[in-house]
Amino acid sequence: MRPTVLSRTLVTATAVVAMAAGSLAGASAGFAATDSAPQQAVAAEAAPLAVVNLGLNTTQAKAVQRWLAAQWGYTDLIDGKLGEDSWKAFQRHLKVSWGYTGNIDGDPGSGTIKALQRKLSQPAYGYTGNIDGDPGPGTQEALKKFAAWCDSAY
Repeated sequence: MRPTVLSRTLVTATAVVAMAAGSLAGASAGFAATDSAPQQAVAAEAAPLAVVNLGLNTTQAKAVQRWLAAQWGYTDLIDGKLGEDSWKAFQRHLKVSWGYTGNIDGDPGSGTIKALQRKLSQPAYGYTGNIDGDPGPGTQEALKKFAAWCDSAY
């Protein structure tokens, strides 16, 4: 073979080997990503429900938690974060007095919010909106008035 043909053959062979190696490296990275995906899904399933303060600041939420602890079996931290345990205690109250018919699951879904809106429609808290399960500004303002009452009483 002539030197230029030999050089071209070597360059071509080197390029083919390099591309093959790159493809294998990419494939192994793809497998690594696939392997970690189930672990991420498990971690997401194990994550606790988010904190849902419905517009209350930490001080206001602590006042509500003190009331829940005194009256409705809340035993977690008084930390100003209305999480699953806070909402379970609230649901116990709403089930007894305000027409909540759902599970005591700590999820402040529309059924919980509707019952909360019925409670907040008492004159002292001033909610005048629809009982629609939407925790909009009217619900949040009335909840702040309720939190102020909790703060003065507990």
